[in-house]
Amino acid sequence: MQPMENDWKKRLGVVYSTNSEYTFETDGKEKQKTAEPSQQKLYVKLDRKNRRGKSVTLVEGFVGTENDLKELGKELKSKCGVGGSAKEGLILLQGDFRDRVISLLKEKGFNVKRSGG
Repeated sequence: MQPMENDWKKRLGVVYSTNSEYTFETDGKEKQKTAEPSQQKLYVKLDRKNRRGKSVTLVEGFVGTENDLKELGKELKSKCGVGGSAKEGLILLQGDFRDRVISLLKEKGFNVKRSGG
């Protein structure tokens, strides 16, 4: 009989089992692969909610790894010459750059749609 691993941090949220043969298995997250640009559908919109009247350009719908999202966000920010952020499948650019972002994304091969106002 092998000794059981007793690291409680790995078992948070697991219900206790009385089965002496039970082995705890972590449900490792599968690495999400970034889809090809031609297979992605991105939505570009302008948002002013909860931003004290300042407008931001949002790019939604990116499917891929967080690193690829940040890389695309960094490229868009540098080409528009503005600040912003990229996380959780969303790229945020400070200011109204919808037309420029749409043309840049189309050049890269993404399917882009303008949504909202």
